[in-house]
Amino acid sequence: MKRLIGLAASLAFFASTAHGAEKWDMPMAYADSNYHTQNGKRFAEAVGVCTGGALEIVVHGGGSLFKGNEIKRAVQTGQAPIGERLLSAHQNENAVFGFDSVPFLASSFEASDKLWGAARGKLDAILADQNLVLLYSVPWPPQGMYFKREINAVADMAGIKFRAYNAATARVAELAEMLPVQVEAAELSQALATGVAEAFISSGSTGYDRKVWEHMSHFYDTQAWLPRNYVFVNADAWNGLDAQAQNCLRSSAMLAEAAGTTRARELTGWYLAQLAANGMSVQAPGEQLMADLTGVGATMSAEWAEAAGAEGAEIIDAYKAD
Repeated sequence: MKRLIGLAASLAFFASTAHGAEKWDMPMAYADSNYHTQNGKRFAEAVGVCTGGALEIVVHGGGSLFKGNEIKRAVQTGQAPIGERLLSAHQNENAVFGFDSVPFLASSFEASDKLWGAARGKLDAILADQNLVLLYSVPWPPQGMYFKREINAVADMAGIKFRAYNAATARVAELAEMLPVQVEAAELSQALATGVAEAFISSGSTGYDRKVWEHMSHFYDTQAWLPRNYVFVNADAWNGLDAQAQNCLRSSAMLAEAAGTTRARELTGWYLAQLAANGMSVQAPGEQLMADLTGVGATMSAEWAEAAGAEGAEIIDAYKAD
């Protein structure tokens, strides 16, 4: 009888837990096959295990719940409790958001990690003022340039319609006398197929995910920067959780950041190999092209430093400190 009473009590407890479980929808902008989205799903699973099912996070990839440019606002306003976004896409709100897209400032994973460490505190404070709690960040592989023909100098780019995904990529286009066109990742294949965009800068991951060899012929491995995606929570939703659930989110976020960064490192060379295997010319930029791009980068670095002001200077000083 005691065993039956104990079993009944256990069943009642689990039924109560399941009934009281909280469900969070998590919009993400990139395809389900992308490593950022896969990493987000593993993060969600870890949170579910850690909370004993009390918090369920359901990932919606590919911009299916909210488009990429809608996600941050949706989380801020509580339309979604959690989400992921490329925050440099919001550099126009605050220049500090573009710290990871300053050309040639941090061109390796090691440098990107150090820069992230220098900027994290500033971003925590900025996002807190926007009703957001920052959980974790994972970088993309180094950025390269995609074209439909051989490019030997910046002068060869004039007049090309260039897909932009943030203020930095739009500025690259302007300085190279290209025509910036704002296109989200989920819409890139259609934009290339219809001629809305004719070139872009991104990682090998984007090229592989979108099978851009169907439209592009050349990839120049400029390693210009490593942009980062961020996962953040609506502050009201965060404050509505108990301490255990918050700790589960924090610990799962730490694991997700480490795992996602490791996966990005592992996939970098593989992505470029896939581009080449599908007929693209994959190469380092020539001497003249690299010299021209370095000049573009110097201009953009000075502009970002001016726009980011004291906060930007503190990030750079911390990054360059031994």
